[in-house]
Amino acid sequence: MTMNKEKKAVLTNKDLNQVGRRWFMSIETFNYETQLAGSYAYAVLPALRKIYSDDAELTESMDNHFKYFNCMPWLTNLILGATLALEDNQGIQAKDAVQDLKVSLMGPLSGIGDSIFFILIPTILGSITAYMAQEGNPLGMIVWCIYGIVIACIRIKSVTWGYRGGLKIVNELGKKLSVFTNSISAMGLTVVGALIPSLVKVTTPLVFKMGEVTQEVQTILDTIMPAMIPAIFTFIAYKLLGKNVKISWLILIIIVFSWICAAFGVLA
Repeated sequence: MTMNKEKKAVLTNKDLNQVGRRWFMSIETFNYETQLAGSYAYAVLPALRKIYSDDAELTESMDNHFKYFNCMPWLTNLILGATLALEDNQGIQAKDAVQDLKVSLMGPLSGIGDSIFFILIPTILGSITAYMAQEGNPLGMIVWCIYGIVIACIRIKSVTWGYRGGLKIVNELGKKLSVFTNSISAMGLTVVGALIPSLVKVTTPLVFKMGEVTQEVQTILDTIMPAMIPAIFTFIAYKLLGKNVKISWLILIIIVFSWICAAFGVLA
């Protein structure tokens, strides 16, 4: 297995376990601009230092990982391993594939992880162990602690599992990696597009009246394209960011514009 410049893959299980341990502080750098991107970059930094001997390539890779990222932390370890496998074997040439893979997987893994590990298991196991502890049975506390330790070990080990999955992608696709990149890029765009109507809530209360007939503007817009207004606002925000408008100024613009439109009853 080789990477760019004919160099062999250099990461070991020890390196991958270190990445898994560093990811335990994943939510410590959470922010509203890049979400968990800072933690992601922090987790993979030692591994990337080993992959890239060229400081320019290391900087380029780190900049790539500082882009927006938000995923259920427990399953992100799989993404960490997969992206490191791509960079370990393809070098900086895999930069686009790495970013597209992160974007395409963070949504599906978050849905699975939140449902199982944040809701299902804690609800069932937590209620049982809490009842046992309440009844004075120390086994309740012991079982809950064991569960936490097991999950912690699995989280660290899953970086290696993700790495093996990334190696499989490189092995099977080989020179067709660009096809894979285009595919997951399309999937990533689909995931991001689907997030717009669920996260951006903008409607218009405007109503046209003609005699005794009234027609809501929002109903007309929905027949043309559902969530048209959120899509337009997202497009404008994206364009402003592309013109190097700072995120703090963009937030201020959105707040002021929303106040004005709400005051005049244009948007809700």
